[in-house]
Amino acid sequence: MRIKSCPVRIKAAGENEGTDEGVFEAIVAAYNLDSVGDKITPGAFADTLAAWKSAGDPIPVLWSHMSHDPEYHVGEVLEAEERPEGLWVKARIDTEPGTKAAQVYKLLKGRRVTQFSFAYDVEEGAWVDQKDGEGYYELRKLKLYEVGPTLIGANQATELLDVKSADGATMRIAVEGASAAQTDELRQALTGALAVKAGRTLSQKNEERVKEIARLSKELLDSVSSSADDDEKATPVPPETPSPQAEPAAKEAPAGLSPASLRLHSDLAALAAQVSTLTD
Repeated sequence: MRIKSCPVRIKAAGENEGTDEGVFEAIVAAYNLDSVGDKITPGAFADTLAAWKSAGDPIPVLWSHMSHDPEYHVGEVLEAEERPEGLWVKARIDTEPGTKAAQVYKLLKGRRVTQFSFAYDVEEGAWVDQKDGEGYYELRKLKLYEVGPTLIGANQATELLDVKSADGATMRIAVEGASAAQTDELRQALTGALAVKAGRTLSQKNEERVKEIARLSKELLDSVSSSADDDEKATPVPPETPSPQAEPAAKEAPAGLSPASLRLHSDLAALAAQVSTLTD
């Protein structure tokens, strides 16, 4: 399940704006290109709205996707339809005094919250290339779960990236400041990495690259170790010449690799361990 937001101006909220108390109207999803490179096509909500209507269940209104807390299930959608500017809803929020729902309604009426968000799954979508400008991901068919007001929408600078693992589980990662193309590239890379971890076979090209890294790591480790051994053998130990007036001997440095060599040794060992998980 993904989430997306839309900065809006509430069309109406409250009796003084032509609706009943507790009722508001708003565009909760727009058809323009958004900040993460997605663009919803007109008609993307047609099937899911029909499914909700056929089931006879109201679409939930949640504050900022807080589905885990019943007190933030603040209302229900009364009507929903696709309009030229996007998905329009007319919804009722609970107004019982002292509840979180009543406070959310107060924020809407006071224009202190001006964004709406919705939760969805992509059932049909495709990448669209453009000759003049960057491409975008077209959302052609969506499954709607809920809508609701939110202070700052998640897609202002962040996308929640869902990555499927080999066992069917979903890992969700927040990606900040990336273009749609970069996000898609990251999704593919993570999916490939999870597939390798699950025991799938690497492509021949990638397997050769990984083995080459492993070989170079081993050679560097061997050269660091042998250099240290050679240094120890090449350094003569001077005979002790007792002298009554000699100053106390300085504290001897510990034998073995230098701090720099130790760090290099540690880094190379870590690299070798990483690549071994991909080649063993």
